[in-house]
Amino acid sequence: MASIRFLGAAGTVTGSRFLVESGGSRVLVDAGLFQGLKELRLRNRAPWPVDPRSIDALVLTHAHIDHSGALPLLFRDGFSGAAHCTPATRDLCGLLLPDSGRLQEEEARYANRKGFSKHAPNALPLYTEKDALAALPALAPLPYRRRVEVAPGIAVTFHRAGHILGSALVAMEIAGPPRLRILFSGDLGRYGVPILPDPEPAPAADVLVIESTYGGKRHPDASPAEALRDEVRSAVSRGGALVIPAFAIGRTQEVLFTLRDLEARGEIPALPVFMDSPMAVDATPIYLAHRADHDDEMARLFAGGVEPLRPARLAFARSPAQSKALNDVRGPCVIISASGMATGGRVLHHLKHRLPDPRTTVLLVGFQAAGTRGWSLQNGAATVRIHGEDVPVKARVASITGFSAHADEEEIRRWLGTFPLPPRRTFLVHGEPAALAAAKERLDAWGWAAHVPAHLERVEIA
Repeated sequence: MASIRFLGAAGTVTGSRFLVESGGSRVLVDAGLFQGLKELRLRNRAPWPVDPRSIDALVLTHAHIDHSGALPLLFRDGFSGAAHCTPATRDLCGLLLPDSGRLQEEEARYANRKGFSKHAPNALPLYTEKDALAALPALAPLPYRRRVEVAPGIAVTFHRAGHILGSALVAMEIAGPPRLRILFSGDLGRYGVPILPDPEPAPAADVLVIESTYGGKRHPDASPAEALRDEVRSAVSRGGALVIPAFAIGRTQEVLFTLRDLEARGEIPALPVFMDSPMAVDATPIYLAHRADHDDEMARLFAGGVEPLRPARLAFARSPAQSKALNDVRGPCVIISASGMATGGRVLHHLKHRLPDPRTTVLLVGFQAAGTRGWSLQNGAATVRIHGEDVPVKARVASITGFSAHADEEEIRRWLGTFPLPPRRTFLVHGEPAALAAAKERLDAWGWAAHVPAHLERVEIA
């Protein structure tokens, strides 16, 4: 008997955790943190529904924190197996996980210093940098298209997902009997975007677990490059900063690529561009180093001696002092800083400083989960709470959804059309309720057997 238990990303976007059980073997696909609403974030502190010591192996679809960020918790609580991932995911997790630990330590210290935690005056981090570093040796790189048995009777093969560097579709085979093929989409990428190749066609599968972040929604037909061009020109005319909250992994690199390309075409002036994220500064060379993960356009640029991710006036802010000095920058400029949903990181300091200035433009370039500051800004909040203070929003807030690294409904439909035969069962995850309902309606119309699992639901699949 084989089953999947949905320990996360069920009825919500974040907290990717799927437990596959078969013949006494247990494999966890992803170990992500919940983000957004407090009721979701509290799940990060809850005991694991299964004993981590009983899990034989972990398989990561990619490095984003909502897919990998609970890895230090899993190890701290007793998991001792290997965490299988692509080589690029291993390298990116080496940056993301210690940074996540440091950020949580900083937030706990800040809360204790400022007295925000009235009911828990001694706030503790979810985990520490030391916890994250202790988990990194377990990351076991596995190239695309190489099949490996990760637990008795359970094998996996990675295929390109096109979401971020190193992202993978996980094709899982259960020996049985009966033999069973399960495909986890992870986060499915887009077609025709810079840097990465398109998602690979789907291998045959009996069971599909697929993301639905943009279920029922389409990205605008307008080019995100053209939208960014217009926002840069608008920021120049307003005489203020263009502040872009962007994930350090993936989104930052795509924005840099597009800014450089627009400059090269003469469509925008070469403004000062500040990358204020130590992780993004360190991640960008990793993006450049994994040449085998690049698309043809990146390869052509490298062959022509072009640095694809370097606008003409790019500067890096590594230290806190360099970050703070950006407060003194006047006139049009671009500040790219994490996190992408404004849930933490240095971007909070820039927002706190510049949101009251009507010359500022805050440009949201990705999905904003419900309950995040980015979501509040996107939905017209008059104030946002940052570091215990209500900050007035006088700045212009704009969004470009075309930069999303997630496939929209039509792109998912295109990818589903690559299946040799429809899976016998499809589970819809990684979506808010409305998106999941829309995705299910589409699949129901196709005659696919689609189900939206509940949090912690266990489903027998063979």
